[in-house]
Amino acid sequence: MSAGQEMHRFIEEAYPLCRSLTGDGVRRTLAMIRERIPLEVREVPSGTPVFDWTVPREWNIRDAWIKDPAGRKVVDFQTCNLHVLNYSLPVHERLSLGELKKHLFTLPEKPDLIPYRTSYYKEAWGFCLSHRAMLELPQGEYEVLIDSTLQDGFLTYGECFLPGESEREVLLSTHVCHPSLCNDNLSGIAVMTWLARALADRPRRYSYRFLFIPGTIGSIAWLARNEERTDRIVHGLVAANLGVGAFHYKKSRRGDAEIDRAVLHVLRTSGADFGVEDFVPFGYDERQYCSPGFDLPVGSLTRTPWGRYAEYHTSADNLDLVGPEALAGSLETYLRVVEILEGNRRYLNLNPKCEPQLGRRGLYRMIGGDDAGRSRELALLWVLNLSDGRHGLLDVAERSGMAFEAVRAAADALLDVELLREMTEEETP
Repeated sequence: MSAGQEMHRFIEEAYPLCRSLTGDGVRRTLAMIRERIPLEVREVPSGTPVFDWTVPREWNIRDAWIKDPAGRKVVDFQTCNLHVLNYSLPVHERLSLGELKKHLFTLPEKPDLIPYRTSYYKEAWGFCLSHRAMLELPQGEYEVLIDSTLQDGFLTYGECFLPGESEREVLLSTHVCHPSLCNDNLSGIAVMTWLARALADRPRRYSYRFLFIPGTIGSIAWLARNEERTDRIVHGLVAANLGVGAFHYKKSRRGDAEIDRAVLHVLRTSGADFGVEDFVPFGYDERQYCSPGFDLPVGSLTRTPWGRYAEYHTSADNLDLVGPEALAGSLETYLRVVEILEGNRRYLNLNPKCEPQLGRRGLYRMIGGDDAGRSRELALLWVLNLSDGRHGLLDVAERSGMAFEAVRAAADALLDVELLREMTEEETP
């Protein structure tokens, strides 16, 4: 089974779980992740202050339904967990259709879809259903039940740490707080899980920290608990919406951080369409990592961004929307970004006065006319020319217009014939 098929199977298994900011749905999802990668599950008690926020009470739900005047279930949580306003208070009462409609949420412009709605920080209860189904509700008395609890408990998140040669870290963050939504939530979880699996088996220059957290409050809580170590984070990405559409990159607050350049190089050399935008303090958890008190170099690499595809936050964001090929492509794109971060090193040309003779070192064509050979030689010459201790290989790739992989191969060849020396992290440019 391919990686794309494995990720899609994971999404299929996790799809029925009712995730939220807190609760057993998150814990069960983290347990599924922990079966595949080393994951530390951490819990923060309700009421814990985290900067200007407070960890909310824990929410769990067992059942919910609406019965019409004839006693038939017209809305059933067991059929689709989007039917309940996420974080709804418990309720069991009878009320008229007019009173019931005050607690119903629909999408008139998409009459056959069930919306996803939440009430995390304002106590309320409600149901979500298709607009067409609501219009068909007859007059009369309805019975409603939401069998939920909202009480002191914990906020739960998962953390996978892969140590490398250096204590400098790459942060990779994805949210785990959405219920049965495949692209917005599960695709990010799946791709980050499989990326951690892939990196666990490789030598690593950097250390990698994967966070599987509830949106907004999760990143705020993590930053509050780990403020003293955030100076180790030198690159970071927030992952979401990786199951459908063309790639899109939202830059870090800095705009020209190495992670921004690495992602854009991968996208530009991919041959596929992509979008890019500057940082705005709205969106996913990059806005917390990039808040001015931290200003971490963290961007957001997605496919079609949140809110810009028709199925967003509706029941149409289902298993038919995401496919194995798109998931596999997302994983491969993240791996290419990691390869640039790992391989972007600085070198010193040990023969800097004029070009060294490459032919006698077996690096130059003996017979001309081969375009592929010319390209390889040009990569060698670019690396030699910019290996002054101040430029990394990504600088070479950007200035030359060549793919990073070609530049990296040229540097390896020059190292083999002792024309380059790698600069250490301590050596200042």
